[in-house]
Amino acid sequence: MSKKKFYVVWQGRNPGVYDNWEACQKEIDGFKGAKYKGFPDQASAENAFREGSENHWGKDAQTIPTIDLDNVGEKPVSPAIAVDAACSGNPGKMEYQGVFVDFNTQPATTARLFKSPVFPNGTNNIGEFLAIVHALAWQKQKKLSYPIYSDSVNAQLWIRQKKCKTKLQRNAQNENLFELVERAEKWLGENAISVPVLKWKTEIWGEIPADFGRK
Repeated sequence: MSKKKFYVVWQGRNPGVYDNWEACQKEIDGFKGAKYKGFPDQASAENAFREGSENHWGKDAQTIPTIDLDNVGEKPVSPAIAVDAACSGNPGKMEYQGVFVDFNTQPATTARLFKSPVFPNGTNNIGEFLAIVHALAWQKQKKLSYPIYSDSVNAQLWIRQKKCKTKLQRNAQNENLFELVERAEKWLGENAISVPVLKWKTEIWGEIPADFGRK
């Protein structure tokens, strides 16, 4: 069970101190220039709010890009991280990867950031879920805040629920995969999601840049 945290919103829809991430998230999602940070107890959070962001808004503070999530247009937000998974069979051999993309350059810049090993007896949805969590954790470790694109509606729903709700049965073949899923769920339970996870519009933009090209 994760330890309870308190959140200070200095710049958001309603600045103040919040005792849960869901309440804090409503004040910052889609708010341009949002400034917020988590604290281990209420007293330190209230003190930080009184002192102002200039005394606490540093390199370790969480941040989100200035994106109006209600009006993501017909062009992908850029730069961003795109993730995707591939699975041969259902279940079958599964792998996932994450790619940095910047459509503001000509030609567009793409660079692979990470790629998983191949897992036997997996599913595409599990791979998509793990890819998003991997991108979230990778960014937090490196103190980055790029939006993440995925073309999987199921995986994005599981991220919001902080639970991989697969119907795949655990067995000797996929034991390592399920152990990774458990670590991903634990990470989601202990860390705030501080970047937007957006739906890649395949019908408009074509295949997601992280696609394995096996269709």
